[in-house]
Amino acid sequence: MPLQRGAFLSIKDCMKEQRVEFSFTVMENSGELAAGDAALLDRARAATADAYAPYSRFRVGAAARLANGQVVSGTNQENASYPVGICAERSLLATASSMFPGIAIDTMAISYDGDAVKSDHPISPCGMCRQSLQEAETRGGNPIRLILAGREGEVYIISTAANLLPFAFTPTELG
Repeated sequence: MPLQRGAFLSIKDCMKEQRVEFSFTVMENSGELAAGDAALLDRARAATADAYAPYSRFRVGAAARLANGQVVSGTNQENASYPVGICAERSLLATASSMFPGIAIDTMAISYDGDAVKSDHPISPCGMCRQSLQEAETRGGNPIRLILAGREGEVYIISTAANLLPFAFTPTELG
């Protein structure tokens, strides 16, 4: 729209609203999962017992099925110097890439248990883990399907971890 002399264009006139959306599947409980997904979630739930969380008492377990069929798991590992700890998801990513370099992750299940919380609904990875998952997808060349659940209750299935971080900082930003 051409402006006439002395006219002002407001910021509102220049704005264009955008929308970011994604869909995910909600299952009433883990009994609705396919056998392989149920086994992966069971492994993530079991892994929570191996978490080292003496400070938060919030134990997270993750299990992933790799493209070669192998399954690896990870747990959160706390430290008295809080920034030194690592989340279950990033622990798993490091384990998978160390044990099976170059092998992509197909599906990751994440669960939790805690002394002060009821584990009855899905939780989502933290921001650092979302960034790490997005990078693992890029590096592996395929989406990582996520299964999120507590010890009981609903289960969320998300087709790609990238959905959790729509404005991710990616390797393409580095040139």
